[in-house]
Amino acid sequence: MRNFLFIASLSIFLIGCGEKLDLTEFTNTGRIGTFSTDTAYVPINPPWTGFNNPSDIMVGREPFIYVADTDNNRVVVLNLAGQVIGSINVKKPVALAQDYRLNLFICAEFDTVISGVQKTFGALYKADLFAHQHNFSQVKLQRLLPKTSLDFAKEQRRYTGVAVFYDSSYLVTRTGPDNSSFIDPDNAILQFVKVKNSDGTVRDSLIGRLPNFEATGSGLMSINELSGITAFNRRNYEIVTTQVGNTNFKVQWLRYVVTNDYVGYISKFDPEDPRVDILKIGKFAKPEDVTVDNSNNVYVIDSEKDSLFKFNQYGTEMHSFGGRNLFKNPKGVAFFDRTLYICDSGNNRILRFILSTDIK
Repeated sequence: MRNFLFIASLSIFLIGCGEKLDLTEFTNTGRIGTFSTDTAYVPINPPWTGFNNPSDIMVGREPFIYVADTDNNRVVVLNLAGQVIGSINVKKPVALAQDYRLNLFICAEFDTVISGVQKTFGALYKADLFAHQHNFSQVKLQRLLPKTSLDFAKEQRRYTGVAVFYDSSYLVTRTGPDNSSFIDPDNAILQFVKVKNSDGTVRDSLIGRLPNFEATGSGLMSINELSGITAFNRRNYEIVTTQVGNTNFKVQWLRYVVTNDYVGYISKFDPEDPRVDILKIGKFAKPEDVTVDNSNNVYVIDSEKDSLFKFNQYGTEMHSFGGRNLFKNPKGVAFFDRTLYICDSGNNRILRFILSTDIK
């Protein structure tokens, strides 16, 4: 794989006053799981408002906070204090990621006219923030997908997530209703790498879709309506995915292995291990997004259960919380400097939380 440019990020922690959440308040709202009696999440007030169906949130490497403000057709950029410092106009953004070169990737939509008929397609964009010195009013979007005539024949395909690795290669999740083709089903994970041009510039090259996954089905290697994907801030290619289709294992932690017999992804956990809560059937209803922290804890936001689930590196459930009194159709989650950021999409706001044991 390729070398990467490491960007040192500033560590700034700002917290407002808040009251401790009593987790037992939410035990009758459809949540599944057990809670530590001496642990709670404390909300950081006030909530951030002014959004319209925010669907994803990401903390960049600057660090700035990026929000996919879906129904306002923009990506909003904030500092850690919640002050808006800019925005990027794009139709229906739903997922965000950033590489180590400070390129911003946006899963969204775009309109075009084909044979005199206006059509809407799912799209993957890249914005070179470094080249524009983070002057967001001047940022230009480069559309990476759709690109070929085959792409333009698939109007119902959508791109739902991006996971960037340490070498700035990345994976993109794709969904759609047509999965009859063995060669190119709509449900897929696409792989991009950086390729150096003869003049020394670098371009993004799509090398194909990842093999060995089932476009439909309910097994460990199914990718049935992928809704999110994340990578770890480490020198590996592990990923965690979420999917909302009719499958048994809606959240998958996958390891990349290379042996004499097999090259590709496999499940990190055994579903028959009783300690692995993350693979329990029925644990999730509609997991929309996932993120990880530097301790390899995994955070999953479930829009149907209005809940945030936290798992440790062994797949065991930890400090999960939520309920209809707290969230309404949450869709996005991010973690930075001990703080959880959650897109409370149905209430058009961003909520922030800190674990009570982290308060000093």
